Amino acid sequence: MKLYLRNGFLEKNEPLVMGILNVTPDSFSDAGHFFKESDALAHARAMASSGADIIDVGGESTRPGAARTSLDEEIDRVLPVIEKIKEELGILVSVDTSKEEVARQAIEEGGADMVNDISGLRFSEHMAATVAELNVPVILMHIKGNPENMQRAPFYADVISEIKDYFQERIDYALSHGIKKEKLILDPGIGFGKRLEDNIAIIRNLKQFADFDLPILVGLSRKSFLGLLSGEKIPEKRETETIAANLLAVRNGAAILRVHDVANTVKALKVWQSLA
Repeated sequence: MKLYLRNGFLEKNEPLVMGILNVTPDSFSDAGHFFKESDALAHARAMASSGADIIDVGGESTRPGAARTSLDEEIDRVLPVIEKIKEELGILVSVDTSKEEVARQAIEEGGADMVNDISGLRFSEHMAATVAELNVPVILMHIKGNPENMQRAPFYADVISEIKDYFQERIDYALSHGIKKEKLILDPGIGFGKRLEDNIAIIRNLKQFADFDLPILVGLSRKSFLGLLSGEKIPEKRETETIAANLLAVRNGAAILRVHDVANTVKALKVWQSLA
């Protein structure tokens, strides 16, 4: 795939691996492990050395039921970490936020390269204009509701059709606000307002999103639906399930994998691609 940045692009024949770095005290999977700046930086170094292409830094939990974090608190969490990652590692950094001011400061002051917005540019009035002005890639994710209420009995008559309709509307919105099409990445939002059968349908039918001719990001790492399939109740122990599902997602068209375990994902992709 080709990832168009502010200046130039990154091009790889194989899927990109995006390492998750939650600098929050309440993430569903790694709650508090990397909340301290020193721990966050150590984890970023480990992911970079393991082969991550991008590190996704988030300062607000988006687990089901999570309340919103204040603007100042989110900036205080992510900005120093992003600055130091860019200074020391030079790796691509995505800021995981739905607040336009967090995105602006992360990019202009911290040096971040892209925005990962779980709301698809919907939660902040000026996010689209900010992304257009900064001329960075943006990930448009599908979510039903918001993290506080998304898992309260979600329902779809046809989950793939509804996500495709959502993507088309969000793409049109982004383009109308000055964002270039080549800067858009689509994320079907596995686990965000989805039932077990919805998550399965998304992975099985990823190829249907190829109609948009845009990179597809899949973020299923350690999520609860994997535990429902395998019986594993502890998120940190769902790495085998994560790798299995991610390899199927790649076969079905995923261009970016957002994961906690970068090292084993990179190794699994090398073996799978050598044998495919």
